Amino acid sequence: MATFPRGCSPAVRFCQKLNRLKTLDDDMMATSLKRCLSTLDLTLLGVGGMVGSGLYVLTGTVAKDMVGPAVIISFIFAGFASLLAAFCYAEFGARIPKTGSAYMFTYVSVGEIWAFLIGWNVILENMIGGAAVARAWSGYLDSIFNHSIQNFTETHIMQWNVPFLAHYPDLLAAGILILASFFISFGVKVSSYLNHIFSVISMAVIIFILVFGFMLAEPANWSAKEGGFAPFGLSGILAGSATCFYAFVGFDVIASSSEEAKNPQKAVPIATAISLGLAAAAYILVSTVLTLMVPWHSLDPNSALADAFFRRGYSWAGIIVAIGSICAMNTVLLCNLFSLPRIVYAMADDGLFFSFFARVNPVTKVPVNAILVFGILMSTMALIFDLEALVQFLSIGTLLAYTFVAASVIVLRFQPDRISSKGTASTSPNPNSETSPAPTESQTIREDSGELKQYESFSDKLQLVERQVSSEKRGPGQLKAYWEPYLGKLLGDCEPGEVVAFCVLTLIVSSVSLCIVLEFGTNQLQLPIWSFSMLLVVFILAYVLSLTLIWLHEPQSKSKTFQVPLVPLTPAASILINVFLMMKLSYLTWIRFTVWIGVGLFVYFGYGIWHSKEGKRELQPEDMAARYVVLPSGSLVETVQPVQPEGQMDTSAHDFSSPTASTAEENAGKR
Repeated sequence: MATFPRGCSPAVRFCQKLNRLKTLDDDMMATSLKRCLSTLDLTLLGVGGMVGSGLYVLTGTVAKDMVGPAVIISFIFAGFASLLAAFCYAEFGARIPKTGSAYMFTYVSVGEIWAFLIGWNVILENMIGGAAVARAWSGYLDSIFNHSIQNFTETHIMQWNVPFLAHYPDLLAAGILILASFFISFGVKVSSYLNHIFSVISMAVIIFILVFGFMLAEPANWSAKEGGFAPFGLSGILAGSATCFYAFVGFDVIASSSEEAKNPQKAVPIATAISLGLAAAAYILVSTVLTLMVPWHSLDPNSALADAFFRRGYSWAGIIVAIGSICAMNTVLLCNLFSLPRIVYAMADDGLFFSFFARVNPVTKVPVNAILVFGILMSTMALIFDLEALVQFLSIGTLLAYTFVAASVIVLRFQPDRISSKGTASTSPNPNSETSPAPTESQTIREDSGELKQYESFSDKLQLVERQVSSEKRGPGQLKAYWEPYLGKLLGDCEPGEVVAFCVLTLIVSSVSLCIVLEFGTNQLQLPIWSFSMLLVVFILAYVLSLTLIWLHEPQSKSKTFQVPLVPLTPAASILINVFLMMKLSYLTWIRFTVWIGVGLFVYFGYGIWHSKEGKRELQPEDMAARYVVLPSGSLVETVQPVQPEGQMDTSAHDFSSPTASTAEENAGKR
């Protein structure tokens, strides 16, 4: 991010304000929350967030309507795509162990307004996801009792016929959300214990399904007589992969919990890997069992597993499956109610959202206000909205968050080490943050050159007036020494990390353009073959060229915490997959998304931009400005001048001098 001079235009200063970065404390383990979660706790949180109602409903729906027995391959592809995104979350969660997940990661590396919009959309995703799961939980339980709860509500309480609203108020769904919010407000340990109980029961039921299901397996159900293994071909497998991808949404709860982990540097990557592996294994194996027990074309999409056991003559097994399904949905509810308030808390603590939500209970060490308020909002949505209307809005915010986190990994990996507010290296590259000048009033730094050089400050934007010849070992974000003779004239004058940031932007734009051409080129856009082919070549070349230019720059040195392998290839592949999946969403989802973004911008410009802690840090008064002069011998001496208003700077600057400045000039003359 560039630092603009004092005299720049208001529009430039406004853009700089929108893109200011978050400054992190030197001690990133310090927190007002309670660090008490182990690796096991984080792993079960991740498993609970991913293995929910999708295991009992999604597998049958995708197998019957889209893929057939090849749903196994669809889950393998989806699991690999989720692994790319999970890598990015794991690196940030270990490197920046602060709550907020994608919001925090974007704030540290991309900019404030982008972080706010990501957090704003993740809030909506969690609210809708929790409400949708609560309604699914209520409907599943009601079906066990032959819909007696629904009939009683419609007959004795009320019902209505309004578009996008449910036919009756789902009091059971609203009640379970309020009850869960109440338990979560007691502290992170209570939430973890409840998640342990439900997760263990759910995994025990899954093991039962696998063991008993494989005993009832009939390989003939994959034969050509029943339609074969992949009746819908490769296109069906890919379409199924796009749907199955959403089954793995939920691992980000681990990154959201990193501020409450005992050892986040190790626990977050390990928990992410194990939970994603367990979830993928569960989906793949259950899909295998399901399509081997009964022919895929005869599956019941609403309750595939229970119906499969019933048709094989084991109706009692359906009760066990129902228990596992309810417990699995309980874990998803807990994870939604666990991560949502922490994202709200992180935004409020940074001043971008109402400060009421930043308060932490001194006893339970959790943001109780955020938990209760958003728990009530979520229960209200579950009370009145239809499940289908809720689910249609899901996914776009999650995919957008995945995209920004992957882009942030590339940007942060190729940024130079910055200086934090206390003068130590930090992962927060904020050009707007204040930095203390030097440890002492007179700081000496030896330079190889004997020429006079001047520094404005010791901030992260420390610059030489005359650029020195680069050494063989180049810093992060700079062009690698091997390519200096070839590309030095073209890229050598750019700031460290500037070319990489531009390439990341080009990478995203080319990914969006490529996916639009692939998805809509031949149908909606009706492009001729030559135009379709030419656009594909242009956007693929732009994508590859951006990757190549990023690779030509020096990354940061190996960190002690987990790092995403094969950067920039891994996050770039994640960006492309996420954008492709976003292009698969309906236009109504994009319209709702645009409306929600508009509401978010109203909140940000009405409240967040004025109360941002980073903005307040910029406005702190500075009585003195430090300047550093490099003497011909190579010594660097600090000079101090009072700060003048802009209008008086030019006319009165010559009237002020300081003893330190005079001493520096005398010493320079003597030398």
